[in-house]
Amino acid sequence: MKQSLGLVSLVIREYDEAIASTSGSLASPGRGHVRSRAEQALGRRRPPGSTDTRLLLARATSAEQAARIGNQTGGRVFLSLYTDNFARDHQNYEAKGVVFVREPKEEPYGTVAVFKDIYGNLWDLLQPRSPNKWRRLTFHRADPLRLRPHGPLMPNVRRT
Repeated sequence: MKQSLGLVSLVIREYDEAIASTSGSLASPGRGHVRSRAEQALGRRRPPGSTDTRLLLARATSAEQAARIGNQTGGRVFLSLYTDNFARDHQNYEAKGVVFVREPKEEPYGTVAVFKDIYGNLWDLLQPRSPNKWRRLTFHRADPLRLRPHGPLMPNVRRT
């Protein structure tokens, strides 16, 4: 069986500002805007070169949803954007006004820096040490709350 994440929802205030902020920096256009029956545009975006996961820009339609804008994960990093050239992308993002809240750092798993999107959500910009580290994590069969890496992506996670 093969599975992958198709869409990851990002709750936003307005489509135009979110689409403008992702154009040319965080993501390239997906299939454009799709209008639902309620006339809500769902902006689908994906990082350049990505073929699987897309970012779904979902406009908040209730007070509860609006309260989550910019803090979808309680202050933790929300998404990790993998790159094959950290220096290039870091420089390009800074030139486009993306705010980095943690400077680039060499970690055992690769080079990483943390930036904020226009709403304040935190993202990792991450270049893994080697291409084989672009592996997925799976759940351990005996303990579904403990993740098991397929390959050495997370050196601090114990293998079982």
